[in-house]
Amino acid sequence: MDNAAARRVSERLGALQPSATLAVDARAKALKAAGENVIGFGAGEPDFPTPEAIVEAAVAACRDPKNHKYTPAAGLPELREAVAGKTLRDSGLEVSASQVLITNGGKHAIANAFAALLDPGDEVIVPAPYWTTYPESAALVGGVPVIISTDESTGFKVTVEMLEAVRTPQTKVLLFVSPSNPTGAVYDAAEIDAIGAWAAEHGVWVLADEIYEHLTYDGTPLLSLPARVPALGDRWVVVNGVAKTYAMTGWRVGWMIGPSDIIAAATNLQSQITSNVSNVPQRAAIAAVSGDLDAVAMMREAFDRRRLTMTGMLNDIEGITCLEPKGAFYCFPNVTGLLGKNIRGRVATTSAELAEIAIDEVKVALVPGEAFGSPGYFRLSYALGDEDLIEGVSRLAELFADAG
Repeated sequence: MDNAAARRVSERLGALQPSATLAVDARAKALKAAGENVIGFGAGEPDFPTPEAIVEAAVAACRDPKNHKYTPAAGLPELREAVAGKTLRDSGLEVSASQVLITNGGKHAIANAFAALLDPGDEVIVPAPYWTTYPESAALVGGVPVIISTDESTGFKVTVEMLEAVRTPQTKVLLFVSPSNPTGAVYDAAEIDAIGAWAAEHGVWVLADEIYEHLTYDGTPLLSLPARVPALGDRWVVVNGVAKTYAMTGWRVGWMIGPSDIIAAATNLQSQITSNVSNVPQRAAIAAVSGDLDAVAMMREAFDRRRLTMTGMLNDIEGITCLEPKGAFYCFPNVTGLLGKNIRGRVATTSAELAEIAIDEVKVALVPGEAFGSPGYFRLSYALGDEDLIEGVSRLAELFADAG
């Protein structure tokens, strides 16, 4: 038997890493199901219910027989139109409905975008810390992730000099995420303009993930790179969705916006893989993006309060330092000060090992920096109730208090 015949799983999927954030969340839920009192900081999922008006739109859609049938693979025309309108309202980016592809969540939009843009060997610049899916999704279609490491010294943001240092003739795409998952970093206008001008000068595509667009704090403005830098021409793609803004993670509706040829190619791909997104969530998404942002403002106020609480509590723990995030709903503390210390008879040499001690000893689930290409850190989501947040960080403080 030759090697190809003997191989059961393809090399492509065999090399694919599982989602670390989902794995941590699954372990936390399994422990809870077994009766353990677990505090989970792993998943980026708002703890609020989906706003009632959106739910009611879905209930009505269930009763309408037209939603029981196939619809266009690119999405309901009404939703594509509504997303175009919402994008102009929120981002100042003017697009037509034909430039919008409705996808099965934001993660699917990213996969579609990379599939449409990349040939094998094309390079994608991925600033680290990065969300776990980005490099895996690019590599799955033959792209080559080029990682740029950042840290507190640059506010977890890249500069034009850092980008230029890794640019090669194979550089095709820059992944640009602001606000950032996992760090909460937000680029200001001058930084966005400089990075956009660099991309325009060198013919580099920009893939902008704007899923956290409405979650910024301290008066930090909401800015879209493609809207601010018209010199990019048509070399940009925006991915977004309803998950974070409207507390709709489980509804699985996202979208991809870009030039007509890229959207047409991605639509062809989607037509062969999933066809249309489920119609009922699409109808709910129409209500979401067409409605007001009152519920979003309420959730943002709660996240802001929790952001300040978590950052303060983490910085009070000896061995931990944490920059105050300006967006999204994550803290990304540096925990290197705890490595090599004796913690209840155990010594962690990596943040991954330290996370294992936390779940084993005090039943606190968090994601180590290794998952985001940045060892030595934790990611903690503050999209959970205030009491659980305080309880969870207090457990960590007690666990690490005697580190020596």
